[in-house]
Amino acid sequence: MSVTMRHALSAGMILLASGAAQAPALAQTPVADFYKSKTVEMIVPTSPGGDYDLRARLVSRHLGRLIPGNPTIIVKNMPGGLGVAAANYMYNVAPKDGTSLQIIFQNMPILQAVKQPGVQFDVRKFGWLGNTTNTPNIINSWHTTGITKIEDVLEKELIVGAPGAMSTSYIYPIALNQTIGTKFKVVTGYSGGNLVNLAMEKGEVGGRGSNSWASWKSGHPHWLTEKKIHLLVQVGLTRAADLPDVPLLLELARNDADRQFLMFLSADMGISRAFTTTPDVPVERLAALQKAFMDTMRDKEVLADAAKTNLEIDPSDGDATLKISTMMINTSPDVLERYKALISGAQ
Repeated sequence: MSVTMRHALSAGMILLASGAAQAPALAQTPVADFYKSKTVEMIVPTSPGGDYDLRARLVSRHLGRLIPGNPTIIVKNMPGGLGVAAANYMYNVAPKDGTSLQIIFQNMPILQAVKQPGVQFDVRKFGWLGNTTNTPNIINSWHTTGITKIEDVLEKELIVGAPGAMSTSYIYPIALNQTIGTKFKVVTGYSGGNLVNLAMEKGEVGGRGSNSWASWKSGHPHWLTEKKIHLLVQVGLTRAADLPDVPLLLELARNDADRQFLMFLSADMGISRAFTTTPDVPVERLAALQKAFMDTMRDKEVLADAAKTNLEIDPSDGDATLKISTMMINTSPDVLERYKALISGAQ
């Protein structure tokens, strides 16, 4: 081979290598061009305060710098219908271009599966970005009740507060009443979890039907150290590493039918603090948002920011969260009918 030909081949290989190295950057250019100077809205289905809102604001502070084009992200609180209002907005009203994001309530797949009136969305068509934590939910008692473990509620009535009859704060205690014979009495009508907490302090209720374990650790760590609350049950598919002695909801089942039902109620913990965008977002933008979300979850600055308020980060990606929501939609009709019968008792 001549020197000239070797030089030509070498030059060609350098050009090919250069082109390959630039390909990812070039592929991102349309996404970056789109998001440059854009404002992205982050919809939160709760009022300000609480774990959903805190997590949405944490993600919003950092996600923009990791999305190509570095858009500005602003938070918009949209409480209503226990998350249905926000999900309906995202599905039917928000622009389908990747400029609207939401932190979605974990029970949206359940409400869709049972065809709850007012649901105007299909969770399978949202663009799932990922979940921030797999932390379990907790049923708790207040220290003045004298109730310290779930067995106590088999013998003594415990009044717990809940935002509404479609909330997990209602569903978990009533499910335990129906399956193992506990004596929970649920008071609904609180406009948010923070008001249930205040009601506990005032003695209006003796506990809370559900709250995220991560939320207790970040929002009221002093209640834990001072033993102001007792953790009766955790809801998830596996026990949290730091709650080895608190029983799982599904572990309390006394037969296979009850176990399937309680497992269905526990499955959505895999999307307990998940983020989505709207349906029909262009594929390359959705991929960029999913990557940016997971990059955010691993970013040292984000983790340091989360640590300041004890916000637990234990992420899963968009594919995993979509699988969970789809699985819940495809639940056995017998289990769904049992769930509908449970919630119909409070409507």
